[in-house]
Amino acid sequence: MLNDKQELEKLTIDSTFWDNPKLAQKTLKEITVLENEIKFWNKIDDKYADIEFYNELCNEEKKYDPDYEVLLNKFKVLIDKVELNKLLNEPDDHRSALLTIHPGAGGTESQDWAQMLLRLYKRWSEKSNFTVKLLDIIDGDIAGIKDVTLEIHGRFAYGNLKAEAGVHRLVRISPFDSNSKRHTSFASVFVYPLIDEDIDINIEEKDLRIDTYRASGAGGQHVNKTDSAIRITHLPTNIVVQCQNERSQLKNKNTALKMLKSKLYQLEIEKKREEKEKLEGSKKDISWGSQIRSYIFHPYNLVKDHRTNMENNNVNFVMDGGIDLFIREFLLKKNESKS
Repeated sequence: MLNDKQELEKLTIDSTFWDNPKLAQKTLKEITVLENEIKFWNKIDDKYADIEFYNELCNEEKKYDPDYEVLLNKFKVLIDKVELNKLLNEPDDHRSALLTIHPGAGGTESQDWAQMLLRLYKRWSEKSNFTVKLLDIIDGDIAGIKDVTLEIHGRFAYGNLKAEAGVHRLVRISPFDSNSKRHTSFASVFVYPLIDEDIDINIEEKDLRIDTYRASGAGGQHVNKTDSAIRITHLPTNIVVQCQNERSQLKNKNTALKMLKSKLYQLEIEKKREEKEKLEGSKKDISWGSQIRSYIFHPYNLVKDHRTNMENNNVNFVMDGGIDLFIREFLLKKNESKS
């Protein structure tokens, strides 16, 4: 790994390095990835050395040191991450991710649930040291959100978040029901690999319908003053993307095109997967009602993943971003099915 980094760094000092800007950018990204990998493994080495030191100390003094247990737990977290990263072995797993949340039928109740999921993924991203950028959001009429798209940056963000794609079901006493009745709400999560310049997605200008409109919601003085927001419809597939995050119409257009490329790329991946499943005779019916996970707040507390049967009765922990156990079980089962 260190040798690979050194070889790439030699390329950057060549006088012709920037003759091919696309290749140069790709090389610099590869160097950054290797640097982070090296830092991660150095961290594991350091933690292991600390554990060896405390282990010898405890044996010599023949007494328990609570710091030793803290170190062991931190080391276990790192080893779990190594194991998880080994499961992320598909071509696009290393990429950043585009994540979209749509509420289901049910008005304010479902829109509030979509906002709760938005907070969940923001908190999970923070804990995972990923960077989150809000690309587009449409507020609900009373509460919650009607639609939101996030760009989540970090190595293996897509590999992890692909476990979250599907319908999420909430059961609770609705705060919007004056009779305090129990409600069931649905929201759908879509996840796409964020495409870099290393993948060419050909989009014809004639296949696009581009509309401008005034941004809505929080965003400063430019909101509702200029038609800076962009909506792009890809006519052959009817895929619609929109962005209102930036002040500049051009920047919003470029971001929207980036979103469109990610969705078109994912569409091709799904087509190939469906063709493979048809050949294998194992194609599954995926519909709005086939929820992947249920979050039950009443009459008891439970979060259950219906694909793996993984359960956790600490709903607040899960809603605060504690979804790694579900992601891990999903990836383990996915890898088992390949073997």
